[in-house]
Amino acid sequence: MKSSRICLKYLVESDTDKLLRAKAEWRLPESVLLFPDEADRVFQDPSVHGVIIATPTFMHKDLIIRGLSAGKAVFCEKPIAEDIKGTRQCYEVAEKVGKPLMCGFNRRFDPSFSHLRDQVLLGVVGQVQLVKTVARDSPLPSIEYLKISGGIFHDCAVHDVDLICWVTGEYPTHVFASATAFIPEVAAINDHDTVAFTMKFPSGTISMTDLSRYAAYGYDQRLEVFGPKGMVASGNERPYQMTTSTVQGESQPPILHSFPSRYYDGYINELNHFCDVIQGLVDLQLSGENTLKVSTIATALEESAATGQMIEIKY
Repeated sequence: MKSSRICLKYLVESDTDKLLRAKAEWRLPESVLLFPDEADRVFQDPSVHGVIIATPTFMHKDLIIRGLSAGKAVFCEKPIAEDIKGTRQCYEVAEKVGKPLMCGFNRRFDPSFSHLRDQVLLGVVGQVQLVKTVARDSPLPSIEYLKISGGIFHDCAVHDVDLICWVTGEYPTHVFASATAFIPEVAAINDHDTVAFTMKFPSGTISMTDLSRYAAYGYDQRLEVFGPKGMVASGNERPYQMTTSTVQGESQPPILHSFPSRYYDGYINELNHFCDVIQGLVDLQLSGENTLKVSTIATALEESAATGQMIEIKY
């Protein structure tokens, strides 16, 4: 574990090979490794302060409620549940027991995106008129994962929705999305691999996003905010900054390959925030209201892609 603030008490996993790899990589004792039918030990152990859930989506709600009901703070990868009703139920339990429930929208903890937002809040670009994001996966996620991911809107687009709403400080009133599947295996599971969508905000701001499940050249992640005073933009990151210039032209190292390397610092900052919340040092940055609204927006985008119509959002 990279964080000295966290003691990994238990690791629950159904795949024996994954458990053994984790044991070897992190030098874990046998007592840490549990199978799902042993999970009660986690919830019954008073020394456990927080639970981190990174299971398939269909398991999230029940595990969240078990953790909260046992008096644990809970961090869960998005989405919180498979639908709005389940998401709302989880946050109602969190409020009832007085324990934090944090949804894993890691991009707002990325140093580059966080600094960009600070510039926007300082008024560097003036009133925000346009926001553009690009999110293209590398490598192509496995079909096994995509089958249980909840679909590209709830698995992938939610990150851009949360990021845009966080930067602008508002939520859209209207959305429009278009989607297709170029990859036959993705089409076969009734999902999409390529998406473009726009959002219109109460202030008049318009956002534009394009998503892809596969970019051959690396993990493409960009954010741009434009206004009457200028523009701030965060481009792709590379393992080192170097430009080679020859008679053939200029070249740079390829962009980072995938999300673990691109958002490495963001994941650390995200977990540190969770620790701060558990210790009562700060308030939870990601409210239940925000998570519910992001889920509502993702559902509206999904509806727009299916119907070909612009959707007005009612929160």
